Amino acid sequence: MSDLEIPTDLPGWITDHIRLYLEDPEKAHLWDASLAGGEGVLPTLLLITTGRRSGRKRPLPLIYKQVGNDYVIIASKGGAPAHPSWYLNLLAHPDCEIHVGARQMQAVARTAEGAERERLWAELAEIYPPYDDYQRYAGDRQIPVVVLEPR
Repeated sequence: MSDLEIPTDLPGWITDHIRLYLEDPEKAHLWDASLAGGEGVLPTLLLITTGRRSGRKRPLPLIYKQVGNDYVIIASKGGAPAHPSWYLNLLAHPDCEIHVGARQMQAVARTAEGAERERLWAELAEIYPPYDDYQRYAGDRQIPVVVLEPR
């Protein structure tokens, strides 16, 4: 992954998690949220998108849930009023790579809509209840639910 660009504009605990995922994916997979002020151990995957402007590969660890053969993530950005860069990258380039523990796979991203979105949102909020608060903070922005379909 010589063209992998670890973002420098993120909090240190996120860049530490990226590095851990690249060095010891099994340890990084089940992430201790207390490292960022949260509670409990959460399942995370490493999403690698292609930058919509730079064309460079950018990794980011995200909480996920496997639903059937797919992996579901939330583009919350902590409830910010704008979508996260990784989501905008997926809109421009839906082909991506995901690491789930030591497993690496190519995937195609799509945004869930309607009843599917509502169902998947509820399933992810069970894993990480702050998502419901994030939606309130986001105001008029509907936080996207992203389905990663392995190829």
